[in-house]
Amino acid sequence: MGEKDFYEDILNKLQQAWAWVQNNFLEPERLIELAILAVIVLVSRFVCALIYKGIMKAFGDHPMVQKADRRFLNPVLVAAFSIMLTWTAILILQPFMQTYLLSIATSLFTAWFVIRLAVGMLANRELARLIAYTAWSVAALNIMGLLDPILIVLEGAKLPLGEVELSVLSLIKGLITFGFMIWGAFALSSLIEKQIKGFEAVPPSARALMTKVSKILLVSLAFLISLNATGIDLTALAVFGGALGVGIGFGLQKVVGNFISGIILLVDRSIKPGDVIETGGTYGTINRLAARYTSVITRDGTEFLIPNEDMITQPVVNWSHSHRLVRRRIPVQVSYNSDVKQAMALMVDAANEEKRILKQPAPRTLIRGFGESGVDLELRMWIDDPQNGVSNVASNVMGRIWDKFNEEGVEFPFPQRVVHVKHETGGNPAFDMRDYDSITTSE
Repeated sequence: MGEKDFYEDILNKLQQAWAWVQNNFLEPERLIELAILAVIVLVSRFVCALIYKGIMKAFGDHPMVQKADRRFLNPVLVAAFSIMLTWTAILILQPFMQTYLLSIATSLFTAWFVIRLAVGMLANRELARLIAYTAWSVAALNIMGLLDPILIVLEGAKLPLGEVELSVLSLIKGLITFGFMIWGAFALSSLIEKQIKGFEAVPPSARALMTKVSKILLVSLAFLISLNATGIDLTALAVFGGALGVGIGFGLQKVVGNFISGIILLVDRSIKPGDVIETGGTYGTINRLAARYTSVITRDGTEFLIPNEDMITQPVVNWSHSHRLVRRRIPVQVSYNSDVKQAMALMVDAANEEKRILKQPAPRTLIRGFGESGVDLELRMWIDDPQNGVSNVASNVMGRIWDKFNEEGVEFPFPQRVVHVKHETGGNPAFDMRDYDSITTSE
């Protein structure tokens, strides 16, 4: 190819491109469409800015509105409003002219809306990026006129599933519907959970049960809608349900057992969020009752995930089951040489100085017995906040008892033994009968 032919080829391509631009953009109809699109974009931005200001003014303090900042809410509103105006323009102009550019703009606005919605509402960046690529690809295929032929091919490709034949297009629709519905079900269940938590008059166990039931119903509904979108007859679920039941019975019995145990715990209200429990050496506050486990947070901040089945089959000490009153006992022994009544009064004073000890029922000290080394006393006191710990309050009171006993001269006993050494005939000559009197030793 010579230099002349090369320039002629470039000139021909430029002429073809200019002819395409003239036919698609510079014709009167296309210019009208471009003007309409410009007006749609300007009106959408102006109106949505007013809508955004109104939303922030009316609901700006709501947590959900605060999360949907201007970078998310405003573009979504603009895209949605542009789609609505574009379709309105297409319906009005179709009887009079061909709406070529408006149809392309509708595809682009729809892809933009889907992408902004996915980027703003999905925490998973990779999934949001996948949705963005898919939306732009569908928009590009629609612009080039290839979307309808591809849909026809996918609709004709059949996959036999027993007596039912499903098209590839139906499966794709079902998967997309399932993903969208499951995401919507979890988002709606989270919103319901937040609303239910605000019902202070409802017991915590009932609130947890309502949350769990609503989540199960929403996920089940999403699953059924997704199956219906694929064209599967829902009556076929009877056989599937039987097979699933057998599979659950053999392979998922622990999971199902924990799930049923969680339902039982919520219904009988033996434990509930906020209770202070002790089980298997774990002492802490119940944070939440999940479908499979019970979350218990200890005093040192460690969170234990205890299977629900263990909460039913193993002994559980619930310090706040019917009420939050807990009695603590502190055993103290004083010397026989001490004033017992004074020691008892000092122990009560030490308990009354602790802010967490209740004044009613009042603390009191009892004589439990006479031991080998001293008099056995017991201080009994009540608290109503076991979630703040039961050992630390006992430690504080014992520290005050120690200080008061030392100030007032009350003696703590130590083990004592009296040993009598008796000299017998033929015994050890190292001992003399004069040493017989008594020898007191201490341990």
